[in-house]
Amino acid sequence: MRVASIDIGTLTCRLLIGDVEGPGPVKPVFSGRKILRLGEGVDETKRLKPEAMTRVVEAIKEWHGVIKQHDVGASIAVATSAVREARNREEFLRRVKQEAGIEVEVIDGQEEARRTLLGLRSGLPTSVGDILGLDIGGGSTEFIVDRQGQEVQTISIDMGVVRLSERVLKSDPPTTSEVHEAKQLIHSLTRKALGALGDTSGLTFVGTAGTITSLAAIAQGLTIYDPDRVHNYSLKLETIKNLERTILPRKQSERTGIPGLEKGREEVIAAGTLILRCVMEELDQDQCLVSEYGLREGVLVNLARQNTIY
Repeated sequence: MRVASIDIGTLTCRLLIGDVEGPGPVKPVFSGRKILRLGEGVDETKRLKPEAMTRVVEAIKEWHGVIKQHDVGASIAVATSAVREARNREEFLRRVKQEAGIEVEVIDGQEEARRTLLGLRSGLPTSVGDILGLDIGGGSTEFIVDRQGQEVQTISIDMGVVRLSERVLKSDPPTTSEVHEAKQLIHSLTRKALGALGDTSGLTFVGTAGTITSLAAIAQGLTIYDPDRVHNYSLKLETIKNLERTILPRKQSERTGIPGLEKGREEVIAAGTLILRCVMEELDQDQCLVSEYGLREGVLVNLARQNTIY
């Protein structure tokens, strides 16, 4: 079945049109992504800015036209942290419906994690069994424990790359004290999450979303992003520490020349690097299996299951 999903994130919006056949992996037909920072300022004001809403609505209007060109059997748009927290979210949802002709489903952190797991599983090698998944978003971070034969455990914490940048890493580049405060905060939130999840030993640690895939691309010095080289890449903790020493001392304007760093992510890559490092330290993990598959693929798989019996 050919289906389409639009993932409206705090930092990035993504479109994926793909074919889903049974329990197999999504076969991409068309994909698009735009860093639009819908969640800019939401952590402080709890409101979506009019200009941020306009950026996203215009992108969705464009993508709605693309979806119409691809003979799609079903489509869906989902929104995550920024929209679910915003006091004026109904205004945004109304604008998307009226101006772009699309209804948006706002999903909570637990549902976001569940659909992310569907995406992760669709792209993992069959040899990978029990996993601990990590999805670092703009406004929140999701932990997912999936052991075969057991109920999936998920927990979402209110800390993502945009939120951490706006709340703590305010200087350009961040000061030593800001970095120390950020690390303390990440460690504290991660310990609480792991306390709720229980024993995570023996699990394959899998990371998804833009921060982690960008770090994998930077680690390999990719001047042109190659998803085949990023997917299932093993990102070492020692490599992340080295990247931190490269990224954090630079101003945002100086990060734009780093090979592998997606344009528009220079503002938040410092926060993302710190989050991944501190999480891995708390987990006592020395490597992260990088996945190109995540929420947007999981949204497609979930949609196909709702519309097809298999």
